[in-house]
Amino acid sequence: MFALFDEAGKFLTGRVLSEADNSLQVELESGKRVKVKSANLLLQFDKPAPSVLLPSAQGLAGQIELDLAWTFAPEDEFGFADLAADYFQDPPTLEQQVAALLRLSEAPHYFRRAGKGRYKKAPADILQQALAAIEKKQQVQALIDTWAAELGAGRCPAPVREQLYKILFKPDKNAPEYKAVVHAAKATHLAPLALLQQAGAISNAYQFHWQRFLFEHFPKGTGFAALQAPPVADPLPMAAVQAFSVDDSSTTEIDDALSVQGLGTGEVTLGIHIAAPALAILPGSPIDHVARQRLSTVYMPGHKVTMLPDALVQSYTLQAGGPRPALSLYLTFSEADLTLLRHTTRLEQVPIAHNLRHDQLDLAISADWLQNPAAVPGAPLADAVVALRPELAFLYRLALACKARRELVRGKPETFTRPDYTFKLEGVQGDAPHGNETVLIGTRSRGAPLDLMVAEAMILANSTWGQLLADSGVPGIYRSQASLAPGIKVRMGARALPHAGIGVKCYAWSTSPLRRYTDLVNQWQIIACVRHGTTAALAAPFKPKDTALFAVISAFDAAYTAYNQFQNGMERYWTLHYLQQHGITELTATLIKDNLVRADTLPLVFNVLGTEGLQRGAQVRVRLGRIDDIALEVHGTVLERLDGPTDAAGVAIDGVVDGEVDGEDEDDIELTTSLVIAVDLEHEAGAASSAPAPNPSP
Repeated sequence: MFALFDEAGKFLTGRVLSEADNSLQVELESGKRVKVKSANLLLQFDKPAPSVLLPSAQGLAGQIELDLAWTFAPEDEFGFADLAADYFQDPPTLEQQVAALLRLSEAPHYFRRAGKGRYKKAPADILQQALAAIEKKQQVQALIDTWAAELGAGRCPAPVREQLYKILFKPDKNAPEYKAVVHAAKATHLAPLALLQQAGAISNAYQFHWQRFLFEHFPKGTGFAALQAPPVADPLPMAAVQAFSVDDSSTTEIDDALSVQGLGTGEVTLGIHIAAPALAILPGSPIDHVARQRLSTVYMPGHKVTMLPDALVQSYTLQAGGPRPALSLYLTFSEADLTLLRHTTRLEQVPIAHNLRHDQLDLAISADWLQNPAAVPGAPLADAVVALRPELAFLYRLALACKARRELVRGKPETFTRPDYTFKLEGVQGDAPHGNETVLIGTRSRGAPLDLMVAEAMILANSTWGQLLADSGVPGIYRSQASLAPGIKVRMGARALPHAGIGVKCYAWSTSPLRRYTDLVNQWQIIACVRHGTTAALAAPFKPKDTALFAVISAFDAAYTAYNQFQNGMERYWTLHYLQQHGITELTATLIKDNLVRADTLPLVFNVLGTEGLQRGAQVRVRLGRIDDIALEVHGTVLERLDGPTDAAGVAIDGVVDGEVDGEDEDDIELTTSLVIAVDLEHEAGAASSAPAPNPSP
């Protein structure tokens, strides 16, 4: 005697060994013995043997037309034997009964289960919906199979190309494009990124990086809605100064300018004038919403994405040729020993006389020309710049004194051992690069006179205004660093804490309100202090322990980090492009740690082979390998050591960048800005990406 029974939705057969009131002991074909409840028993039979019955019934089940069976099935609940009798013959054979059972169980869209071996046919409208869904699913699967085959053959279907960045970085796992890539990656044993490259989905590495960045941070594009620049409502007094700014030629967001008064009188007043968009842009206004969404201008070689629309920037930037609204900090120093005597902050209109440019003047304006009246400039200078020589000389003298005072607080000097690299692209067509332009990489020495003047002035302003906020009980956004010990990073917060890297009691970014949202927020707070004095805490837009302020800090920190990583990645891209343009296959480099070297004349850190036994600081000649401009990688091999065998000294690594000191130690070095491909995609495809995850920026 044999039995057919239901075990957790599966139909099993076996030989009955014994039978009790509510159960049977059954031996399966595998020899395993199981206890079967009588409630799960569907059929008992003597012949044929299960090994013959089931294959025969399965073949017959495939011949049952579901539409015809659904038509003949009773409207009420029925058993599988009933359907077999209606469809085949009455009475049905054992094989026909089992065939009906198998066919009913595999078609839930036609028949739903109503109990042990019993079914009820689906309503006509539900059936049609189910059939339409099945047909659609089959069509989608056919598309997936077709696209996967094309990808495997080295061709990228248009729908996959259109969804490229979504597939790689924010995939919808139910999307057919995503599934096609996963299936093709499994079939070809390639990582998804390598598969897509091979299929021609990524034709331009620069556009890949740029579009990836836009997809992650500007999914709606970089354009602005139509916004009207509001005027400054309050009348402002005219400052009795002639101020000048110092920026690069590409700078349009001129945030800061300087002025000097009182030379030769014994007391000299330095004016630090900051563009004042906070006088017109109100918290919660449409322009504020735009600035808060972007949080900072994004910089990259040959292009930038501004925090504010250009028309608004031009309304508040410190462009030469007339007075501009400004928040001014006046610091009066003893001309003899440069002791700070007093300071005050004012809201005013500041006449901007000149916009000086670093890249045009750095070679001409040297420390010798500023300190030695008999010295001549390193290059011809315009008469207007020569006329500023006394002011520039005082600013340089003051900058050196301020730097020395900060170094006493820091406990060690700031050293500048590497230049700042500059990038210029030639042949840019349109508003943005396309990735094939000619790149020129130049240098600007860290601590050059003009650079030092501006840096020290901005440190004075940011630390003085940070202390003003703290003394007034008005919250601000601060940057702090507990110590210079390795691993102690610069943090952002709402408390006025020391910044050990700079050597000041507190430091609040306030000097770039056109480019950084934190500076705009701090400017609102500083203006409240200027206007309301002791009651500023009540009048300021952000109150103590304001959760909105903490939200700004968190969002800015994340965005600023991401923007910096992208800028580093784009600079790395153009550096690798420079190597290719100039056919550079060998270069000299300095060992940083382990197998990492830094190129001596380019902004490039990369891995090399052959550094065993070399100490940090060793000078080597390196042969470069293949450049991967998607992963932004290049590797090399040490050809020879260029310095002596004695241990080289560690490289000095501290410096002032954009008015703030950021220390680097060997663990902070940005190795590369590589791609982070969606982990789930890699996991499902069963292939690991060759691109390492990026290290955090210093």
